Amino acid sequence: MVDVDFSQPPFTFLDDEGRERVRSGVDLAYFDRDEIILETGQPGEFVFIIHKGEVAELDTTLPGARERIGHYTQGDLFGAISILNGKSRYRFRAEQESLCYLLPKALFLQLCDDYPPFAEFFRQTLAHKARLLTEQRAEGGVTMAGFMLARVSECMREPLCVGPASTIAEAVATLHDSHADSLLVNGDQGAGMVTKTDLLNALVLEGRAQDSPVQAVAHFELVTVTPDQYLFEVLVVMTRHQVERVVVMEQDVPCGVVELTDVLSYFSSRSYVVSLQVEQADSLEALAAASRRTPELVRALMAQGVKLRFAMGLLAALNGRIMNKAWGFLIDEPHRRDSCLMVMGSEGRGEQILKTDQDNGLILADDLEWPDCAEQMQRFTETLIELGYPPCPGNIMVSNPEWVGSVTQWRGRIARWATSRDGDSLMKLAIMLDSHAVAGNPVLLEQVREELFERCSRDEILLSYFARPALRFSTPLTLFGSLKKPQHGIDIKKGGIFPIVHGVRAMALERGIHVTSTLERLEALAADGRLEARFAEDLGEALSLFTQLRLEQQLARLGGEGDKGKKPDRVVVQELSSLERDLLREALHIVKDFKQRLSHRFHLEYS
Repeated sequence: MVDVDFSQPPFTFLDDEGRERVRSGVDLAYFDRDEIILETGQPGEFVFIIHKGEVAELDTTLPGARERIGHYTQGDLFGAISILNGKSRYRFRAEQESLCYLLPKALFLQLCDDYPPFAEFFRQTLAHKARLLTEQRAEGGVTMAGFMLARVSECMREPLCVGPASTIAEAVATLHDSHADSLLVNGDQGAGMVTKTDLLNALVLEGRAQDSPVQAVAHFELVTVTPDQYLFEVLVVMTRHQVERVVVMEQDVPCGVVELTDVLSYFSSRSYVVSLQVEQADSLEALAAASRRTPELVRALMAQGVKLRFAMGLLAALNGRIMNKAWGFLIDEPHRRDSCLMVMGSEGRGEQILKTDQDNGLILADDLEWPDCAEQMQRFTETLIELGYPPCPGNIMVSNPEWVGSVTQWRGRIARWATSRDGDSLMKLAIMLDSHAVAGNPVLLEQVREELFERCSRDEILLSYFARPALRFSTPLTLFGSLKKPQHGIDIKKGGIFPIVHGVRAMALERGIHVTSTLERLEALAADGRLEARFAEDLGEALSLFTQLRLEQQLARLGGEGDKGKKPDRVVVQELSSLERDLLREALHIVKDFKQRLSHRFHLEYS
């Protein structure tokens, strides 16, 4: 009986008839230890599917210690590229006694002709394969296509517009007749928006006459999107800007409006109501209740195959809103205007999905007098704990006076850290480099970060010291380029996530790139010419894969599944599917290549 796992790509691209052709067309072959299965330059005659054993992929043009570039085990396949290209680029050698199914060239090419997605699988990049894995994981509910590929144009309403001479009374009548909640005003400053609430406030609270011009109460600083943007992006934008509607613009002309209720209805999942509950929370108790539902939201996003980048964007915006609202409940308005609450670490980069340890600080305007600031910051830290954000083991929190200060004090700290260049100082510079404002006046943070870039971005010696930790942890690949397989698992954070995050952070500091997200930094580095666009994309996909694998471990622990003693950063290779192993191996080789580039750029080979 043929024992091929048809639940894994590329066989998932075949229908029942195609899989039956594979079953009836393969032979089983035995290869002895160290036997050459496919030689460099040899024409491809078979696709090999490993039933038992291990096979090494060797680049014979490289020195002996480096020639091993791949490792294949049970369920993996090789040889397809040799058929498509006419000959094998590499040598494939049995590492131990191995049994392989042989899929003949003629049958393989017939399958490629009959099933184009099957053929495309063998020409895909890491980014394409990662998307394939995401789709494979999706379970029921809104499909990957329906959820992630929905565009703004599919959900927007026709814009309801009035002219610049329209009165408040005419605007009220227009809204009433149209059963709408908002309309656009074509005013002297371009398009503006008026809601029912704006009109009610104008008539009742401000005492405006009904014949007053409606453009006097319109808002002309609109949050806008384009028709071809993904609808999921709009949900992130709404959460980040704290609005319930956005205006759709095409060539600088309004062509539609998207309401929050439309977006939530389109996605038709109760989990997305979490963002609405956060917005509607009118007390710390209500905010805590909404905050406790974020793990539910994460599970729904992962189950429905949402691309991790969008999921991280939404959760980062949602966490920011939770903290912002808590800040508003606890801090008086005058102090909010003259201070800036910032988050740092993975929260600052927008790369933390589940709630993690607090990493936050406070910047005060130089002339602000706030006698009971310390007491209020202690209360805020305690409130965040109640909302589900554990205290930081390193005490990087607003309850610690070392992470509170005026703009001048923060500038002085940065100057000292840049001069000291010791491990603790470099760590603090890295933390500040990832800082992001979530409440108060963001201009204060911009002033502090400007000081950081001014002092550090052109200091070659400091940059070398700063970049060095990216090489601190070894890449979990064997000497021969295959995945290490310790029983307790490989540390995906140290071996994969940290080298990318910190290496990209160092390059962003050097180039004066102010965005904090690693993926946005990669895009900026590619645009700047510091990284090839293809390599930057592969680094981003590798980071997403590592984060996805780590998140699955964390969710399993939250749900009480699996081994309670298993550390959330460790991934057991033996528990992965063949596609996941293939992706992980390829992603770690990309990390290894990136570390070599960092070493060369910052002269770390001499340190």
